[in-house]
Amino acid sequence: MSESPVFLNKLEVERLLSYDELIPRLESVMGRFSKRDSSEITQPVRSVVPIQQHNGFLGVMPAYLAAEGILCTKMVTFYQRAEGSSLPSTQATVLLFHPEHGHVTAIMDGEAITAKRTAAVSAISAKLFKPALSEVLCILGSGQQARSHYDVFTKLFKFKEVRVWSRRKEMAQQFVNYLQDPVTVCSSVKEAVMGADVIVTATGASQPILFGEWVKPGAHIAAVGACRPDWRELDDVLMREAVVYVDSREGATTESGDIILSGAEVFAELGEVINGSFPAQREKTTEWGYKMLSQPNLCWRSGTVNIEEPSSTASSADFTIVLSAMVVASLS
Repeated sequence: MSESPVFLNKLEVERLLSYDELIPRLESVMGRFSKRDSSEITQPVRSVVPIQQHNGFLGVMPAYLAAEGILCTKMVTFYQRAEGSSLPSTQATVLLFHPEHGHVTAIMDGEAITAKRTAAVSAISAKLFKPALSEVLCILGSGQQARSHYDVFTKLFKFKEVRVWSRRKEMAQQFVNYLQDPVTVCSSVKEAVMGADVIVTATGASQPILFGEWVKPGAHIAAVGACRPDWRELDDVLMREAVVYVDSREGATTESGDIILSGAEVFAELGEVINGSFPAQREKTTEWGYKMLSQPNLCWRSGTVNIEEPSSTASSADFTIVLSAMVVASLS
């Protein structure tokens, strides 16, 4: 009879998952994914079920790493909430299975996993594409993705100035109060992004909020919002002048409204750059947007764009469970 599954809540996942361990692991798995060897990694494009009467979606993202015996799936709901709503826009759970016997071995909070995984891949793209001299970081958005991106970008890179914008200024101020660090709250997107070297877009926008005419030549953009084929964060000028990098061509061309609606072409996957089969065109680009779901990472031709007290129940072995499941299930 199979053992009961391990349960890891958000605080336990956050404690067990460190960026120092996660980033190199993700680089390795992304490189292997881009080789398209099904004997190593099986990861179909995410299945999405519309929840039309509630303006939401359910996404299911399975994956299997045969050599490592990792079989898991992430299930995520995401909604376009009314302004001022206290309900979360996304909620997620990750299940890890025994690949031979088929039973569930672990049930994990997926919000913390998603937040750290998304921010970690954005950081990988920034390592590859951001300008060598990057002094100003701009974050558009004030939710969990904005916080995780602030954490990893300020951990890995040194900035002289950090700016934040949110559709509701009081939410941007709450974001700054939470950080308790010197961050400038901006009253408009244009004010926030003008002259910025690295831009993170982590919003719930369905129409473009960031326009190419505002973006500094050479700036790096990590765009992680706009997760549906008809949602956008970036305008046509920005998209069409970019060299586009994604972590999954199939996912990006199926789910990224920024790519689909602009007609932008995908230049390469991040894994292909990691493997050395495609160049990181840092000198041309504004690295565009890593997407939370379809994960585009792209490069602007004049720059670069890339398209929350733990309990005592989590053991050191649980770290391996969390790390394995996160790398696989959150790749989609």
